Amino acid sequence: MATYLIIGRDGTDENALERRMSHRSDHLAGAKALKEGGHFILGGAMLTEDGQMKGSALVVSFEDPADLNAWLDQEPYIAGKVWASYEVFPFKIADV
Repeated sequence: MATYLIIGRDGTDENALERRMSHRSDHLAGAKALKEGGHFILGGAMLTEDGQMKGSALVVSFEDPADLNAWLDQEPYIAGKVWASYEVFPFKIADV
């Protein structure tokens, strides 16, 4: 399996937090389904200095890049335009 680090950065417009919160339950349900399928390694919200959510970081694994892309295509934070931008990096977990 290939492992990936996903960094999603929320929009900064006045509706950004409301948009995030309206898609959050679907996003978390998707993360739970990924975990049950053995694809979710870890993830969480990135925070501002004052503790406000400003984006997300996830580490996921997939057999095939097409499977990763299929997941990205239906990820609620992408489809719902919560993430104004996101990056995908191949990732190697340290063996310590």
